[in-house]
Amino acid sequence: PQSNSVKTPELMLHTRLTSSLEGRLDGRSEGLTDSREKFLEFGFDFCYWSVDPAAPNYASQEEVFQDLGVCVLSGASEGYNVCLFAYGQTGSGKTYTMMGTPDSIGLTPRICQVSHCFLEIYNERVRDLLRGAEQKKPAPLRVREHPEKGPYVQGLSQHVVTDYKQAVDLLEEGIANRITAATHVHDASSRSHAIFTIQYTQAILENNLPSEIVSKINLVDLAGSERADPQYCRDRITEGANINKSLVTLGIVISALAQNSQMFSSSQSINSVLSEGEGSTVGSQSSSLSGSGRRQCFIPYRDSVLTWLLKDSLGGNSKTIMIATVSPSSSSYNETLSTLRYAAHARNIVNKPRVNEDANVRLIRELREEIDRLKSMLLKKTQYFPHTVHYCFSSMPRLSETRRFLQSSLF
Repeated sequence: PQSNSVKTPELMLHTRLTSSLEGRLDGRSEGLTDSREKFLEFGFDFCYWSVDPAAPNYASQEEVFQDLGVCVLSGASEGYNVCLFAYGQTGSGKTYTMMGTPDSIGLTPRICQVSHCFLEIYNERVRDLLRGAEQKKPAPLRVREHPEKGPYVQGLSQHVVTDYKQAVDLLEEGIANRITAATHVHDASSRSHAIFTIQYTQAILENNLPSEIVSKINLVDLAGSERADPQYCRDRITEGANINKSLVTLGIVISALAQNSQMFSSSQSINSVLSEGEGSTVGSQSSSLSGSGRRQCFIPYRDSVLTWLLKDSLGGNSKTIMIATVSPSSSSYNETLSTLRYAAHARNIVNKPRVNEDANVRLIRELREEIDRLKSMLLKKTQYFPHTVHYCFSSMPRLSETRRFLQSSLF
């Protein structure tokens, strides 16, 4: 288990086919270009072009899954939490990438094969998408936070599945219950953030001890990131404001996490250079310098339901992949640039994923390792350090007794 490992989110850029509406917008636009004529370059781990199926570099949904979906499943099978979320303006291909179409299924139905839940965040309220048939107006659910497991939704239904068809049926039910509306960019725009969660539980036998490893996969389809247009969306101002509130908060959280990560890296680099260059005296001075430096930024996770639920995925216990979806249309220049800048900030976030193993089993393993270490110390230092031998002999019965107690409590 890599309890102290750190990992930055992987970034993927996906460009999809231009819609007929964007074609009309391009026809009457005068060409949106940067008046400063600067060349801006952004780096990504993967970059897919899904504009023209006839193009030699065209990326199919299967290719995207082979790169990203397999990575998600691999991380979950190792016991890590994983988050994969799509960000971009309305109509840029978020839902197509995450959910797909009947003829070209996306990442979510390809990945989900265990226990599922499906929720949406609409106007800063959480709604269970898999309880739509039970009541016409379901009460909004409350977000809580567990000291070890992190944020969760109280009362959210969990559905155990035994085959792929059951998982797809649940996904389709949730999509049908999701709130959509026509906007000036898209005829069926998603007006809520959807989070499809897969809980992957593995029963294992380690050193003759039964235990479970429980990992979680969050598949997130965010609402469109474009600014509200009063001319086309007069009835959607409230929901647009709430969408923008959560996305702005997401941006603030990402920026603050990136800034903290950069400050930590800079501090580590300065301390390393000074300590190597001038010895221990300067090294102690560098410690005080880093201590008197700028404070780390406060991370406002709870300012939005979205960022609160994604707390583990942003700087916490998760391996995270961000998909930035953009349109090739010149009329979407400003939104595309905003999406790319968003992704560039996210690249600097540092997560700390760890294997979600049973706490008792982990403690027993650590005690066994400690016993082995003490035995090794005993063998090596018997003739040189008698007091160490006494310490080893006095410690081993206590450790063995603790191990037996924990083993008996598991059954």
